[in-house]
Amino acid sequence: MSDAETRIKETIDANAVVLFMKGTKEMPQCGFSSRVAGVLNFMGVEFSDINVLADEEIRQGIKDFSDWPTIPQLYVKGEFIGGCDIVTEMTLSGELDKLFDDKGVAYSKEAADKIRSANA
Repeated sequence: MSDAETRIKETIDANAVVLFMKGTKEMPQCGFSSRVAGVLNFMGVEFSDINVLADEEIRQGIKDFSDWPTIPQLYVKGEFIGGCDIVTEMTLSGELDKLFDDKGVAYSKEAADKIRSANA
C-alpha cells in the first residue's frame, strides 16, 4: 500500500463521514464538491473534508483507492458511497437518510425533508 493509500485508509477509519473534495466544506472549488458539501452541511452532518487540490498524491490516490474516477467521493463509516450524482439521488430518494440511520450518523431529518420538498 502506498503512503497516500495508507493516509487515505487512516482518514476513512478515523472519521465517521469523510468527503474527499475539491476545496473545503467552507469554500468548495467545484460545483460537484459544492453540491455534496452543501447537502451534508444543510443536513447538519459532521464530516471531515479532505481537499484533494492541496495534495496531488491524495488526489490520485483516492481515485485508485476507490477505483472511482471522479471527485468528490463520500465515505460513511468506512464504506464508499459514491460521488455527486449518487449522493444527490440518494438524498432525493431518502436512501441517504436510511444509510445515516443504519450507520448511526446524526443528521437533521427535517433538513433532508426540506431538500426533497424543494426538489419535488
